[in-house]
Amino acid sequence: MESVRQQKVSRLLQKELGLLFQKELSKLSTGNIVTISVVRVAPDLGFAKVYVSVFPEKEPKKFVANLNEHIGEVHHRLYPKIRNQFRKMPELRFYHDDSLDYAERIYELLPD
Repeated sequence: MESVRQQKVSRLLQKELGLLFQKELSKLSTGNIVTISVVRVAPDLGFAKVYVSVFPEKEPKKFVANLNEHIGEVHHRLYPKIRNQFRKMPELRFYHDDSLDYAERIYELLPD
């Protein structure tokens, strides 16, 4: 169960990362729609898993790998926006959110 602080940090990171991908990091999105679906923060607030949905990317795992290669740029752009809420910036790691694919697969399996 997440603490209230973890939930607040998750929402803040989700909001700020979403705004970054819309405005400042559009070159990393390479014409795709990038959605930050979930952010999970460790209890010590030192690590955050960021789940990303990408549309209409054919190979979302490569896209997420590219994001992880450019994590320094993401940190550099994100830190000034959230530095007043943190003593230390959480380490970010991006993961592909396949929940939409999973839901689509279940929909296909259900009879009409």
